[in-house]
Amino acid sequence: MKITSSHEAYKCSLFQVTEDEAVDKKGGFEIKRSVVRHAGSAVMMAVDDKKRILLVRQYRLPADKYLWELPAGKLDDGEKPLQAAKRELVEETGYKAKTWTKLARFFPSPGYVQERMTIYLATDLTAGEAKPMEDERIEAEWFKRKEVAKMIDKGEIEDAKTIIGYYRWLALK
Repeated sequence: MKITSSHEAYKCSLFQVTEDEAVDKKGGFEIKRSVVRHAGSAVMMAVDDKKRILLVRQYRLPADKYLWELPAGKLDDGEKPLQAAKRELVEETGYKAKTWTKLARFFPSPGYVQERMTIYLATDLTAGEAKPMEDERIEAEWFKRKEVAKMIDKGEIEDAKTIIGYYRWLALK
């Protein structure tokens, strides 16, 4: 596939939208899409020495509800996913981790969103003071593994990155 045309339809501080066309010269077919362009996100699965998982609860406007989820944040310009994970964990929860392990890297919705998410397991934690952004009201709470499993099973956790991170973490054991 080769992109034959792309123009910006919208841009804000979080993402931009382009109108793109691509052609497969061998197969002779064409694709036209509006694509949400995003720098990518880092996701942090903080697990303490008691094997509890740190989740955050915050209001998510697109979902129109409060969600329990793994902490996450957008990559800043030039930032690598691990750098963003370390920065975001402190910002959202106040915790720092000595040990970082990549759990997964994925596209949450590749049909129209270019964002790639990278989930890291953060362990050997030290508590500190959270520094959330001005528009964030974040509640952080520790949950036992079985509590998170029940929340997923009951549909109380609906966030894909949290579900993926949880099951990838279980697969490590």
